[in-house]
Amino acid sequence: MALSAIAYYLLHNQKLKLTRNKKSMSGVLSMILAGGEGTRLAPLTSYRAKPAVPFGGNYRIIDFVLNNFVNSDLLQIFVLTQFKSHSLLKHMSRRWTVSGLTNRFIDPIPAQMQTGRHWYQGTADAIYQNLHVIRGMDPEEVCVFGGDHIYKMDVRQMLNFHRDNKAVLTVAAIPVPVEDAHHFGVIEVDKTGKMIGFQEKPKKGAKTIPGRPTHVLASMGNYVFDSKTLVESLEEDAQLVDSLHDFGHDIIPKLFPGGDVYVYDFSTNSIRGESETTRGYWRDVGTLDSYFQANMDLIDITPPFDLYNKHWPLRSHHPAIPPAKFVHDSKNRVGHAVSSMVSGGCIISGSVIHESVLGYNVHVHSHTYVEKSVIMGNTDIGRGCRIRNAIIDKNVVIAPGTVIGEDIAEDKRRFHMSPDGVIVIPKGARVGFE
Repeated sequence: MALSAIAYYLLHNQKLKLTRNKKSMSGVLSMILAGGEGTRLAPLTSYRAKPAVPFGGNYRIIDFVLNNFVNSDLLQIFVLTQFKSHSLLKHMSRRWTVSGLTNRFIDPIPAQMQTGRHWYQGTADAIYQNLHVIRGMDPEEVCVFGGDHIYKMDVRQMLNFHRDNKAVLTVAAIPVPVEDAHHFGVIEVDKTGKMIGFQEKPKKGAKTIPGRPTHVLASMGNYVFDSKTLVESLEEDAQLVDSLHDFGHDIIPKLFPGGDVYVYDFSTNSIRGESETTRGYWRDVGTLDSYFQANMDLIDITPPFDLYNKHWPLRSHHPAIPPAKFVHDSKNRVGHAVSSMVSGGCIISGSVIHESVLGYNVHVHSHTYVEKSVIMGNTDIGRGCRIRNAIIDKNVVIAPGTVIGEDIAEDKRRFHMSPDGVIVIPKGARVGFE
């Protein structure tokens, strides 16, 4: 049966829209800043960059921003690395490679001193030192995103907002408690979405959200730039000897008074399969306590961050290991886990895991009790241990009968402890053998 003239027009028009959208998205270049030293996460960052820190049993922190771009079908991605990058580069080579697809790539770019004998001096300088790759791609827009946060975002929705407003820069933003304002760029915005004020990490006097005095509107560190504006701004900033060469300190304050900088409300971002309880979840896991709490969020009965949404797959490198195993079912010796996540290769042998996250290849021996802890992987915990409120890095061996998390004074003497009392065992440690 022949299509009616109206049906033909609608079908043809829809095809044109799809073609335009595909073409326009191909003009987007994404650059992920993954060179963070992560000093506040020490000792977890003693041997690795912050984005390479394991998270949630199966993942690394970098995986979440990479999944956001891949799931948004934005596959022209450069990942800028710097500090202690070996672990991050190894992880990316094992999982995050794209081959055989024209103009699609996920390429790490180590710091190379392209503009002089110095490493990246700030977030803006990191992009400036790689302007040659931007010019080589000739994109219409450049997404500059941080590589060290836990969240889900359909980046295309932010791009469409940016284009609809004909912005030169769009900054993604969320509300955060006013007491945390000194960690963020604090934004003022008018009713049209334009930025009308910006304070970079104010120690006091942060502008609160109108009608909501307990919160400020904070920059997420995710930016969409008009390519021409980005290049010109970075070239101008590079000539200033008193600049910190940072987007928050230098680039944004100079751009927003021109009236074409807009603020994207992250809470409006919608992902298929996500419930209202998970909308707007974003965590800066820059401290040990925020990192620990973000892991604990995953094991809630109704978690605020959902790892199980089949419409938004969360990829990572999965080693060739067997499934987790729970053994022994006899009096006072039952291997089980409750309100926990247990990764492949783990052996829970006559022990109890409660409200904890276990990475790959953790062996917990009989009569041991682990509660409210994050254990990263390749760790052996001996018989009869009691472990509470701890973060245990990879490749750790804990002697039988060791007690962690019950005696604050003793724990402080032996281990690193966060401000909220989380005990941290560094990578490769041998505990209880002294």
